[in-house]
Amino acid sequence: VQLQASGGGLVQAGGSLRLSCAASGRTFSRYAMGWFRRAPGGDRDFVASISYGGDTTSYADAVRGRFTISRDNAKNTVYLQMNSLKPEDTGIYYCAASRSRWVNVDPTEYDYWGQGTQVTVSS
Repeated sequence: VQLQASGGGLVQAGGSLRLSCAASGRTFSRYAMGWFRRAPGGDRDFVASISYGGDTTSYADAVRGRFTISRDNAKNTVYLQMNSLKPEDTGIYYCAASRSRWVNVDPTEYDYWGQGTQVTVSS
C-alpha cells in the first residue's frame, strides 16, 4: 500500500483544514487507518484512528471534539477534518495503514506510512 497525504498549509488560529490521504491498491478497505503528527523537535504522536469499516474511531485527548477522521473506501481515501486549530497543532501530519483493521494509537502497529504534509497554525 502506498499512501499520499495532502491538504496541509498555513492557517490562522481558529481556522480549519482538511487533510486527505489517498491509498493505492485494491485492499484499502482491509486496513485501519491513522493520523499521526510530529511537532518541531518532538516525537510522532497519535492524532486519530479509524477502523477498516469506518464504524469505530479514536482520538487523542488534545484533538477530541475539534478533529474528525473519516474514510471513503470507494475512493481509497481517509480524511482528517481539523477545526478550531491551535498553534500547538503545528507539525508534520502523517497518515498510516494498519493490517490489524481496528483502531490503534501505537505507531508501531502501523505497517505503511505516507510522506507527511506540513500544517502550520499561526497565532
